[in-house]
Amino acid sequence: MDGAAASKPDEGAELLPPAPPSGRLPPGLHVVATPIGNRGDITLRAIEALRAADLIACEDTRVSGPFVRSLGATAPLVPYHDHNAARMRPQLLRRMSEGAAVALVSDAGTPLVSDPGYRLVGACIDSGIAVTTLPGPSAPLAALVLSGLPSDRFLFAGFLAAKAGPRSAELAELAAVPATLVFFETAPRLADSLAQMAAVLGDRPAAVARELTKLHEEVRRGPLSELAAHYRDAGPPRGEIVVVVGPPLAAAPVDAAAVDRRLRTALATMRVRDAAALVAAETGLPRREVYARALALQAGEPSP
Repeated sequence: MDGAAASKPDEGAELLPPAPPSGRLPPGLHVVATPIGNRGDITLRAIEALRAADLIACEDTRVSGPFVRSLGATAPLVPYHDHNAARMRPQLLRRMSEGAAVALVSDAGTPLVSDPGYRLVGACIDSGIAVTTLPGPSAPLAALVLSGLPSDRFLFAGFLAAKAGPRSAELAELAAVPATLVFFETAPRLADSLAQMAAVLGDRPAAVARELTKLHEEVRRGPLSELAAHYRDAGPPRGEIVVVVGPPLAAAPVDAAAVDRRLRTALATMRVRDAAALVAAETGLPRREVYARALALQAGEPSP
């Protein structure tokens, strides 16, 4: 990544190149969405802003640099990412307070979605610096639109944990959310994640979207278990991946013995809180009631 120099610069060292304010763009932070694949998706307003900016802060200048230069942008490019954000943020804030217009872009899509840009926006707001957004491409929204799943209420959950245990706990927390769920996922983990989603969330309808807006765009739809089986057999797919999972399925009535069986199974691999959350989501029963029963079973109380 850019900014990962061999030797660590002084904390107070100036990292930004000189860029006198141009006066063509209002001072402050301009959050600019860029294409997620097809370069034709850049907006006219985004092009104008990038050409008029005094500085362009990029997630990776090696990725974004050639694209913004192809649009006619001549402002200095500076890296702003997880590894240097703490050092760069004060300098960007100072430049903006002195009248500079800074355009913030990610490698693809809308900044702040799974990147550190939100901290810069928050710092600008706290400092009284103007912030505006130039909306455009967004992978989560594109996948949601193409999934065919309910879009009136949805939750973007980013990347799940890489390891199965924490991933299961995260899914258990999301299981009862009455909305379509949207995730980012890596190709090597896709099959395992889909299988675990089916186990924890239930075999909900879902969609796997990849290479969105590109030549080989693909959206595969089906129950989570079928999608998991497909990618287990076919192997990891290429490209950036978004997984969209439908809202909770309507739960059939269950008796107390069935609840206990589900709880015992969950308690074998999960903490009481997570097991209760999972079973509550599966059955539609109040979480407090299921949690109390899980504590009783853990204490050795027999089933009815």
